[in-house]
Amino acid sequence: QVQLVESGGGLVQAGGSLRLSCAASGHTFRWYAMGWFRQAPGKEREFVAHITWGGDSTYYADSVKGRFTISRDNAKNTVYLQMNSLKPEDTAVYYCAASPKVGVIIAGREYNYWGQGTQVLVSS
Repeated sequence: QVQLVESGGGLVQAGGSLRLSCAASGHTFRWYAMGWFRQAPGKEREFVAHITWGGDSTYYADSVKGRFTISRDNAKNTVYLQMNSLKPEDTAVYYCAASPKVGVIIAGREYNYWGQGTQVLVSS
């Protein structure tokens, strides 16, 4: 069982930066691949970024590639999403999720555990 709690969201101007954190409970965190997803008002949830359990491989949606960076600290049971050069279209609720599967995991249905989400608002 893994419980996830996101933090770090807020209001930022376009071009600004935010760093989201996702704190996990449970000693098995290090064996889970982690992902970030987002859901904008009136839109479906979409994949943002993924990191393997060891942190040696990452994968990004095209819309955030080069601007966002996912990382993890297994000693702190935490995964991060550094978001730079933010755009108004990045406005959404951001969720972290944990998956026991191996490989690049993009589909939300492959993730077993989800946080409650943190709101990111980017003003133009």
